[in-house]
Amino acid sequence: MVFPRPEWEKFRERIAELPMSAQWWKRIFLGNAMDVEMDATGRVLVSPELREAAGIAKDTMLLGMGRHFELWDKATYDAQEAKAMQGDMPEVFKDFSF
Repeated sequence: MVFPRPEWEKFRERIAELPMSAQWWKRIFLGNAMDVEMDATGRVLVSPELREAAGIAKDTMLLGMGRHFELWDKATYDAQEAKAMQGDMPEVFKDFSF
């Protein structure tokens, strides 16, 4: 996940408030977070550690998800999307009007 700074601060606080039973997940989310900067052309360098953890090999997809972004390996995203499209639409969308 990629957060603009103000949204990261909110997310970080929510995670930090979780009980001790979630301690390892707190470590995963907070301990692996990294600040990134855009270069002069608007590109963001994602560290090799984060690319490896996300399974990013070459091409990527950046998805706007409301208050955050998701960065996906394109092949992985395409496979997950195809799998979702083959299944039934979640019940929550049955009465959703577009």
